[in-house]
Amino acid sequence: MLKLGLTGGIAAGKSVVGEMLVALGAHLIQADTVSHQLMLPGEAVYQEVVRAFGSGILNPDNTVNRASLAEAAFGGGNKPSRIQELNKIVHPAVVKKQDEWMESISHRDPKAIAIVEAALILEAGAANHFDRLLVVTCRPDQRVERLAARTNVNLETARLEVARRMAAQFPDEEKIKAADYVIDNSGSLDETKAKVNALYPKLRTEAE
Repeated sequence: MLKLGLTGGIAAGKSVVGEMLVALGAHLIQADTVSHQLMLPGEAVYQEVVRAFGSGILNPDNTVNRASLAEAAFGGGNKPSRIQELNKIVHPAVVKKQDEWMESISHRDPKAIAIVEAALILEAGAANHFDRLLVVTCRPDQRVERLAARTNVNLETARLEVARRMAAQFPDEEKIKAADYVIDNSGSLDETKAKVNALYPKLRTEAE
């Protein structure tokens, strides 16, 4: 089996590349999905996050309000960033779940390509949990445009959000240095698909 870490900065196109690989036969889990599940009421991570950041991050039904948590964690204005504090609570539990998922895939399909899509693989010190790393990149201006389109906000709001998120992530140059494979997603979807189609047989061979 091949354990593949799929990473890249915000709005680079990780999910698009991941979907293309799944369509070709790979298995995939998203760290964001795992994180959301761990932050459901009753979960140990939920309890730790609420203890650290207070009930102000909760919705009326006691679920975590993602926007409020992001604001509390990323800081801004006169508030210091607490993103490292949040990551120390969440990352170990997410990585454990990802490892368990890859193990279960291995039992079901010993020649599988098991992909974990996560923005912070390198930042979390989790690169050694994978056989290979695939980094997706695009131009900085495209991140802003894509995030604006995806979240239905104006370009200035998207630009601020990209800057805020990227401040907590390694720059593309560092991610590319650590990568085994890189897909530049600056072009059209068809161009990206052609790159994914060219890469897949190599991954397939490595999984055998």
